Amino acid sequence: MRKPEKGQKWVFNEEIRGEQASEGVERKLLAYCDEMMCVENHFETGAIGKLHHHPHTQITYVASGVFEFTIGEETKVVKVGDTLLKQDGIVHGCVCLEKGILVDIFTPMREDFL
Repeated sequence: MRKPEKGQKWVFNEEIRGEQASEGVERKLLAYCDEMMCVENHFETGAIGKLHHHPHTQITYVASGVFEFTIGEETKVVKVGDTLLKQDGIVHGCVCLEKGILVDIFTPMREDFL
């Protein structure tokens, strides 16, 4: 399976193929509906999540690895178990310091990821 369908109740990670989001970053779209979306991002060491903003509130959970994150005017190093809140419109981005996985929850869903 390439991507799950909107409203799909069961999404098994092993059945989802990721797509290249940028150099060194693979994005796997997981469960989603109109109000919410879950995305898993696999980063290679040195990969960059460029500074950007969007009209979605986003929570990021660091599942593995180490990242230097910028949110607004602040930059911090985060690691396994840390979470980050990026409210709609705020500029944010990261650099992967150690290969890892970020899990993002968006509200509402990101139609541009479909």
